Amino acid sequence: MTDTAARPARVAILTVSDRAAAGAYEDKGGPGAEDWLRRTVTSPMEISRSIVPDGREVVASRLRELSDQGADLILVTGGTGPAPRDLTPEAVMDVAEREYPGFGEEMRRASLREVPTAILSRQTAVSRGACLIITIPGKPSAIATCLDAVFAAVPYCLDLLGAARIETDPARIEAFRPKPK
Repeated sequence: MTDTAARPARVAILTVSDRAAAGAYEDKGGPGAEDWLRRTVTSPMEISRSIVPDGREVVASRLRELSDQGADLILVTGGTGPAPRDLTPEAVMDVAEREYPGFGEEMRRASLREVPTAILSRQTAVSRGACLIITIPGKPSAIATCLDAVFAAVPYCLDLLGAARIETDPARIEAFRPKPK
């Protein structure tokens, strides 16, 4: 058993919102993502949540901090639409070492079954070191749609990156891992 398999996964949820950062709007994305994780992940995990305003550099700076301080998984909620201040995808790419476009493709595909404006979404996933960063919407129901669509691949991706091991409740999401030969 490796050190990463023996310790709880460190999961950070970063809400990107000018209004929530200013206290003018209740953050629903961060709590929605945490609730989804707590209902789905069965292995030990430590979850932290933070809020930053929209803006490319402030988001990139916080992502660098979180990943460099040992987060295994970062869920970034908000800032992925077409509005001028929605710069989360650009900030994520500023810190990325590798991109995994299939995450965004599948999240959009699942969301399009529910709302035609999902095509405007710019979700993606990247890695920085052993940290996987996934951008998700800010609305709790949309968060569930997106995470339901892609999370089966997350535990194995974390394994391959050398992050902490995550197990899921198979009644909710059956994590895919190749069978040993």
